[in-house]
Amino acid sequence: MSDAALSPASRLRIRARRQWIAFFAIAAAMVVAALLAAGEVGRARAMRALEAQAETDASLKVALLNAALERPRALPLVLAGDSDIRLALETRSAAAVDRVNRKLEGLIEATQASVIYVIGADGVAMAASNFREPDSFVGSSYAFRDYFGHAMERGGTEQYALGTVSLRPGLYISRRVENEAGEVLGVVVAKVEFNRLEADWSIGGRPVYVTDGRGIVLMTSVPDWRFLAVAPISNEQKASIADSLQFGDARLDPLPFSTLERAGEHEDTIRISNAGVLDGDYLRLSLPVPTTGWRLHFLLPVAETVAAMKWQDRSVAFATLLPVLGLAGFVLRRRQQALRKIEVERVAREELERRVEARTRDLTAARDRLQEEISGHERTGRKLQSVQQELVQANRLAILGQVAAGVAHEINQPVATIRAFADNGRTLLDRGRVTEVEENLEQIAALTDRIGTITGDLKMLARKGRAAAGPTGMKDVIEGAVLLLRSRFAGHMDALDIVPPDAGLKVSGSRVRLEQIVINLLQNALEAVAGREDARVSVRVREEGTDEVVLTVSDNGPGLAAEIREALFTPFNTSKEAGLGLGLVISSEIAADYGGRIEVESGPDGASFSVHLRRA
Repeated sequence: MSDAALSPASRLRIRARRQWIAFFAIAAAMVVAALLAAGEVGRARAMRALEAQAETDASLKVALLNAALERPRALPLVLAGDSDIRLALETRSAAAVDRVNRKLEGLIEATQASVIYVIGADGVAMAASNFREPDSFVGSSYAFRDYFGHAMERGGTEQYALGTVSLRPGLYISRRVENEAGEVLGVVVAKVEFNRLEADWSIGGRPVYVTDGRGIVLMTSVPDWRFLAVAPISNEQKASIADSLQFGDARLDPLPFSTLERAGEHEDTIRISNAGVLDGDYLRLSLPVPTTGWRLHFLLPVAETVAAMKWQDRSVAFATLLPVLGLAGFVLRRRQQALRKIEVERVAREELERRVEARTRDLTAARDRLQEEISGHERTGRKLQSVQQELVQANRLAILGQVAAGVAHEINQPVATIRAFADNGRTLLDRGRVTEVEENLEQIAALTDRIGTITGDLKMLARKGRAAAGPTGMKDVIEGAVLLLRSRFAGHMDALDIVPPDAGLKVSGSRVRLEQIVINLLQNALEAVAGREDARVSVRVREEGTDEVVLTVSDNGPGLAAEIREALFTPFNTSKEAGLGLGLVISSEIAADYGGRIEVESGPDGASFSVHLRRA
């Protein structure tokens, strides 16, 4: 079927499908190209990072190797002028030779040399630091060694070789010995072995080796590489080296390396093959070792670092490309949706007239149903209004109950104190102590005024009102609260540890209402420590900043359980059998009325209540 025979909607779908196929093909090509490019960038970054790391590590290793060479170099020079060695070479007496043997033996412990020995002009070792050992150098001929011949001719030299007696490689540092007349007597040689340095290289896990001017490996962290060559050596050179016995019977085969890429003057990328666990690609950095003609080669594996950098850069590239492709796909989809919307609107217009009549019938039926629903809503509204009125009435009754309970709770302390003063006054009257009776009556009158103030304040609390606030001394508040509690807690007041504040420290609030807070906190604390031999309730006042005063009441009681602490300021919540659970609620509201707050801390060592008030 041709496109012309298809409906407009079908043609739109076919065109949209073709557009999406083209979009995904282009997106896939862009992703592949971006990942390839990012991989190359990542590899370049990895190689730069590896080069910097190799430069640092190799320079450090060169410095350590150079330091290991410097100290032993001075030893033959010093020993060449030693009078005992000259005497032994001139006289060859047993006593003189023995003295030199012992001197050389003692020097081994103080230097980094592995062996020190003295060779006569005939090339035979006369004395050595290892004269006690079975493989002592004494009596061995070293006339064939370059370090002997060159020292005799030039005055001194250095040669790295394999020991013909010890079969251990090392650097031989030699110095010619002359008498005062300038006659050549022999040569002093110090051999330095690098076992410890090579062991340190092995611990690092990165291959390290040192080559001489011919490219032959002298020292290495990989023992199998010793006396191999960086490049193939001709048969003539091999024969010459074998004749000199410098490296024993070493075959001088090439290292198992193949160069992949030259990265710089001193760097290249190599591949190690047939070396077991060391197989792989490495960055090789070569640095000269000063004063030796050697080069130190440091190898860093590149695979892991390159893979990590490639992954990182490819992730960044993909994360960058993904929003671009997503935006392009979004634009394409919106365009297709717009075309589809136009087609849908055209079809909708064609069907609009047919649906208008049906819609009219539906609207008529809906109007009738709506009228029915409106009537139902009106009935529901009347029921809701009735329920709301009942809830308002219930809320009023709850508030009245809370206010009544608050009045009963807050006047309990003054009434108890009045009772105590009345009982005390009766006793004083029987004893004829009229003056003290008058003082008790004055206290009772003051307490009745206090009850009136409390009831007025609690009514104000129920109406969400606020008592007048003025400057009130914290010392007066604490003393008034203690006075009201003294009769009820007679015999327990010794537990109070009060540090009275300065008389001039004032806060904003009503003294009577603030006393209500302190009374409630002290009463709770004294009840919490009741029955304890070490009962203690401390009261402290401190200034916090310039505009806040903090009153803290602490006890050493059992503390507060978690469930009690969570509902501590909820009305009618109490753990006491005779309590109403309103004390802390009222105290918190009083503090809030004056712009303050109450904070609680509790632990196994007791509870602490801190009242924060504004400074007057």
